[in-house]
Amino acid sequence: MKKVNLLIFLLLPLFCLAQAPLKLKGKIVSETTPLQWADVSISNSQGKIIDGTTTKQDGTFEINIKKGFYKIGVSLLGFTDYEKEIAIENDFDLGTILLKENATNLNEIVIQAKRNTIEQKTDRVVYNLENNVTTVGGDALSAINTAPGVVVQSNVITILGKGASRVMIDGRMIELTAEELNNFLKSISASDIKNIEIISNPPAKYEAEGTGGLINIIMKKGARDSWKNTTTASYDQNKYGIYSLRNNFFFSKNKFRFSASINGKTGYKNADEVSEVYFVEGLSILKARTKVKDENASGKLALDYDFSEKTTVGFQYLNSKNNPDFQSDIRIDRYNKQKQLQNYILNTSFADKESSNQTYNVHLITKLDSLNRKLSFDVDYFDYNSKFDRKFVANNYEADMTFIAINQSGRNISNQDINNFSFKADMEHPLQALQLSYGAKMSFTNSKSDVFYFNTITGSPELDPQQSNRFKYTENNQAVYINGAKKINEKWNFQLGLRLENTKTNGFSENLNQETVNNYLKLFPTFYASYNENENNNFSLNYGKRINRPRFDLLNPFRIYISSNSYSEGNPFLKPSFSDNFEFSHSYKEILRTSVFLNVITDGYGVLFTSNPKTNTLIVTRENYFKGVNYGIGETYSANFMDWWQSENSLYLLGSKTNFTNAINATPTNGLEIDLSTNNTFSLSKTAKLQIDFSYTPPYKQGLYTVGYMSSLNIGFKQDLFNKSVQVAFLANDVFNTSYLKDFVSVVNGVRQVYNNNESNRFVRLSVVYNFGNKKINVKDRDFGNQEEKNRTGR
Repeated sequence: MKKVNLLIFLLLPLFCLAQAPLKLKGKIVSETTPLQWADVSISNSQGKIIDGTTTKQDGTFEINIKKGFYKIGVSLLGFTDYEKEIAIENDFDLGTILLKENATNLNEIVIQAKRNTIEQKTDRVVYNLENNVTTVGGDALSAINTAPGVVVQSNVITILGKGASRVMIDGRMIELTAEELNNFLKSISASDIKNIEIISNPPAKYEAEGTGGLINIIMKKGARDSWKNTTTASYDQNKYGIYSLRNNFFFSKNKFRFSASINGKTGYKNADEVSEVYFVEGLSILKARTKVKDENASGKLALDYDFSEKTTVGFQYLNSKNNPDFQSDIRIDRYNKQKQLQNYILNTSFADKESSNQTYNVHLITKLDSLNRKLSFDVDYFDYNSKFDRKFVANNYEADMTFIAINQSGRNISNQDINNFSFKADMEHPLQALQLSYGAKMSFTNSKSDVFYFNTITGSPELDPQQSNRFKYTENNQAVYINGAKKINEKWNFQLGLRLENTKTNGFSENLNQETVNNYLKLFPTFYASYNENENNNFSLNYGKRINRPRFDLLNPFRIYISSNSYSEGNPFLKPSFSDNFEFSHSYKEILRTSVFLNVITDGYGVLFTSNPKTNTLIVTRENYFKGVNYGIGETYSANFMDWWQSENSLYLLGSKTNFTNAINATPTNGLEIDLSTNNTFSLSKTAKLQIDFSYTPPYKQGLYTVGYMSSLNIGFKQDLFNKSVQVAFLANDVFNTSYLKDFVSVVNGVRQVYNNNESNRFVRLSVVYNFGNKKINVKDRDFGNQEEKNRTGR
């Protein structure tokens, strides 16, 4: 801890080498008049916006800037964007910049969209989704699933070849995972997203948590002194129906900015599960059909105020409530060695499930001088709680349907409460020699969870202390980082970062009277290099070391019963895993992009499906059981086959080499994985588009598991009405119902298990989007400083 405090004191007081500011000015006009409220942005060599302004009534602007290489961007609704790279050595006058109105010619529209769909940066790929038809009327989760090299499967967001990924909004982490993360992303309208950044090796500024890189959602911003409201209504039909309503309001006036959103969803979805377990005595087949309530309500409030031209303070509040109750009907058939049905179990259960989270954020951003030194502070508090109450009854029957006896009758009640307090400070410190940034973060997490199991087979609930437990967990993290970026010339860019994280954890199980303590200090380096050979060819190389800490719920040793003869339990002895990530990429004319990557994992942990042959019980647990190497190559190709036909295509070839590191009675499997996708947009008219997307992954082997094929065909249509104030969209998702997890096979202790899970991926959606007000908005959205801790709540 002393080492960390010393580093904080050494890094934060750094001061700038003095140099006089230079002036950059210009004038923005159309063919007939000067343009007021045009957005002028200044980006550094890494593509990060470091300053900006809006034009005055006469179209002029002026910005204080220091020496260096920059990209100047100008944008205004109704006009084509302007970009130019310049080298600033003295005061610089851009002169008069002419913006052309958006062309009505169909050919020009398609060509412009194609050129900007995917952009390759030094440390990330930028995906612009404004022309994607399938996301209109949709949400942020569906938008992420259309990004190149990104897959959303079984509530997990993955960058191909990297593993599970974390999600940011405007550069700040969302600390939720799985179902809770998906519910949050579904509350964000895709129409409010400017672009999505895929960061396979995140810079040192970001937490080192997560092996699968980062997905950064950039929200749309606009002019000051304006307002906008967007209302989106949609209806999904699968086996059941789901209604969604979202409303987002933005307002900016003088020094004050305000945004508010409210989102609601209600309906049901269907989930089918099949599990086949090949015991020595014979086959056991579990079939479950579950009706899940898809009910969510969320809201967000954000306020920002400019105390001066240099200092801004703000506040954010986020609240989300979910009520995913479900009812399951489960049948378990047991066969003998001759494949004859011996008996079966009918298990009926109902779960009353609810969760909620609240996040508070207070932040301050101050520009220290005209040299663009910026200091920001974030103070965050996050609270998450969940309640789970499941009742189930399992009855035994002979093969001829004769009732034998009650197999099991019980009630499982569990509660979890997690709170986190964090503070972080970030400094952007441009020097004449390089772009320097550094900062620190402190985070304190407390988690309390309990489970009570009541045996109700006699009709009166009796507490079973052997299956009940209370678990307390605390985690304290301190981190400091420093990052430097340097543009050597027009061809070479370099970036180097170091992040030091100190972690102390304590877990205590009351039932087991067991305490687990961990304390570790780790250094996480990152490196980036890019080379622009010419205007057509760009090469880049990057490296980063990452850590994957177990979610809080995975450390709790209590059992949650899935059915009468299957349960899931955590492992308080889980250790974090580490990965070293290497990637080399090439981009040709922003049309063809090639990526070669290598991911080395140590102390890897994951889910183990084991069994007890004596009781025919299925057990789902987690262990650190492997080390491995993942590698692959990815190709992405953009093309305009016709003026009206735009196509984005990708092909990934992935391989792995896994070795088990503990006494698992299993043999690792390694093989080749192929992922193919094609997204095609057809412009039917100036206001109508059709999109057809297809993806396919044949069966593959990796580590402990083999996985069956997955494919998906999606068809979307969009019609703009009333000068784009209204949009009507239709989507047929997973037309052939083939995108679910199937033939998920493992063999442990000589017992083969095959698992299938279909969660209503096939549906049709009808959406209506209505925009009114000034479509140019200027709300500085801000994510939360403790988002890493939220991510590990495991909901």
